Amino acid sequence: MTTYLTAGDAGYDEARSVWNAMVDRRPAAIARCATTEDVVTAVRYGRLNGLEIAVRCGGHNIAGLAVPEGGLMIDLTPMHEVRVDPALRRAWVQGGALLGELDRAAQEYGLATTAGNVSHTGVGGLTLGGGMGWLARRFGLACDNVISYEVVTADGSVVRASADENAELFWGLRGGGGNFGIVTSFEFQLHHIGTRALSVEFTYPMAKGFEVLRRWRDLNANAPREATCTAGLSTDSVTVGYVWVGEGGYDLLPAFRELGPTEESVDELTYLELQSRDDNVQGHRYRRYWKGHYFKSLPDEAIRALLQVPDVGVSLQAYGGAIADVPDADSAFSHRDTRFEFVTATRWEDPAEDEDRIGALRAYAATLEPYAHGAYVNTLNDDPINRAFPPAKLARLVALKTVHDPENVFHLNQNIRPRRGMMVV
Repeated sequence: MTTYLTAGDAGYDEARSVWNAMVDRRPAAIARCATTEDVVTAVRYGRLNGLEIAVRCGGHNIAGLAVPEGGLMIDLTPMHEVRVDPALRRAWVQGGALLGELDRAAQEYGLATTAGNVSHTGVGGLTLGGGMGWLARRFGLACDNVISYEVVTADGSVVRASADENAELFWGLRGGGGNFGIVTSFEFQLHHIGTRALSVEFTYPMAKGFEVLRRWRDLNANAPREATCTAGLSTDSVTVGYVWVGEGGYDLLPAFRELGPTEESVDELTYLELQSRDDNVQGHRYRRYWKGHYFKSLPDEAIRALLQVPDVGVSLQAYGGAIADVPDADSAFSHRDTRFEFVTATRWEDPAEDEDRIGALRAYAATLEPYAHGAYVNTLNDDPINRAFPPAKLARLVALKTVHDPENVFHLNQNIRPRRGMMVV
């Protein structure tokens, strides 16, 4: 049965709090749903009462779109059951589950599927945007591993989407975000990976940054699919390395050591430790802002621009492998020819710093735009939606949106608007 919270109720402030502390909006009501039927009731309640509807799972969206000011938040967090069939290598995951809950259930059998790398991220938001993670180069994105979705649509209907049933909706849910309905259940393909992982990082002084990033770029071109190459920059150093899931992973070490790092970290850890090691770093008390780019290549000019980093966080993560194996036309997710994902992020606690922090990060990200060819939909905040989808694919998504949500009920997301004349919002 749905529990409705309003201002002053116990749990209201906790339920409206999300990962970005800049978000401090107050919904008129929060519907805490425990079943698919509860979600149907909440959608109908919101529409009947003319309330703006938002959907909350992990609450990691940088713009805090799960929290509507004066509207209805449909809170899926009570729906967090994960069921695993080790023989079929399948997992059935409710729409409010967090990545850690999926990981723990699957790892009981040495299984996993592609997921992000902070365990309190929501499965739903991550997967609907595509879903990058440490297994993506081996097994594809999270959305590539979904077999079926159960969806509550804008009119309160419950439909199943798979390759054989509502196939166009299935296509759109694979990377199109939360535009087409509320997913109450995911069916995932799992893979046997064992339980171990290797995390490798080498740190070099900024004076060596250009040489190091060029070498890292070239090493990535021939890296095995088990390895996901990573890089991070600060104002005074460059850190490069890789994450390897499964046995082995040591053959790449000599190439990194040749460049003379000042620090070296080679950590054996369990897959569950890998998946949760950034949880504390990603605490909910911080104000946050970020920008992202996709790079098809990393020319020397881009490396020089990267190295002009101000006081912000910078990360690069390799794509390729199984991500690029999937034909671009097979899913809404775009830019499968990406070689590297770039994210620059900043966090702080004092609201007085908002303008300066955001301005510095925007200016830095803008210097990388000439080398970009799009962006990951899950990193968009104040960016236009066409950064995530090329024109032909966006047109197909607009047509799908017009069929399933012509009044744009689900618009608090990385929004794809229905055709003009069909929408209310």
